[in-house]
Amino acid sequence: MRRDAPRLARRPAPGAGRRLGIAIAGALAAVGSLAAPSAGAPAAATVRPGTLVRWPGTDGTSCASGGAAFEPLDGACYFPIDLLRRAGPLLLERRRGTARETLTVRVGPFDYPVQKLTLPKGQVDLSAKDLARVERENREVAALWGRRGERRFTLPLAPPLDPLPAGGRFGSRRIINGQARSPHGGADYTVPAGTPVRAAAEGTVALVADHFFGGRSVFVDHGDGLLTMYFHLSRVDVDAGASVSRGETLGAVGATGRATGPHLHFGVRWRGARVDPAQLLDPEAIGTVG
Repeated sequence: MRRDAPRLARRPAPGAGRRLGIAIAGALAAVGSLAAPSAGAPAAATVRPGTLVRWPGTDGTSCASGGAAFEPLDGACYFPIDLLRRAGPLLLERRRGTARETLTVRVGPFDYPVQKLTLPKGQVDLSAKDLARVERENREVAALWGRRGERRFTLPLAPPLDPLPAGGRFGSRRIINGQARSPHGGADYTVPAGTPVRAAAEGTVALVADHFFGGRSVFVDHGDGLLTMYFHLSRVDVDAGASVSRGETLGAVGATGRATGPHLHFGVRWRGARVDPAQLLDPEAIGTVG
């Protein structure tokens, strides 16, 4: 392996969009553009924020990034790149006994599209009471990102809706009532109210809440720092602390919280990083290095 000139390639995914109901173009867009080495000056591969990087061939090794160590999955190290990570180099590492291997990729610029929305003024310019509520809810949710534990999932994850329609807008830079807001950290699927919402993998219900923005929400901990989120539900069928199986019904689609109509917001955090759920539903779209 040439450590100073990693390659990044997509595996073909014939029919993946049909299997999961995700538009093929949207899944491939999530991987982002790939930088080719310039003549005579090999360069690190470029990855898009909000995606995953796979480094295969790691049986019997451990993986690390940013000082945090974790175990391989299906013989590969998976490195989540946070949606808001700044452009620049990112050092990846793996170890086998005392042997240490490193590889550098380059996080590219934030290049997601802009989405413009118009919402009721009270949902955008928050009152002091609502702002205090949102800050309290944010702290409650932020406490989940450091959770670890035994891995209880495999890839691909199960779709949260059956069948899973086309959806997306992950990463969209939002302009709401003319004001720049945080980019969209999940995938939206517009389906009729009452449609069952299913767990993407085995896990434990980490939090059930009714939040200002997310409405009725369920957060499931799948171990290894992977949490999935299901927002805007019309009802919730599980309790915090309950164990759930892959495909188990968690609740139903609704329009609670800040929503313009019935839809499911499906979000994923892996080891604290916001990543596009489409890649975990279709791992063939994940960029590969090495």
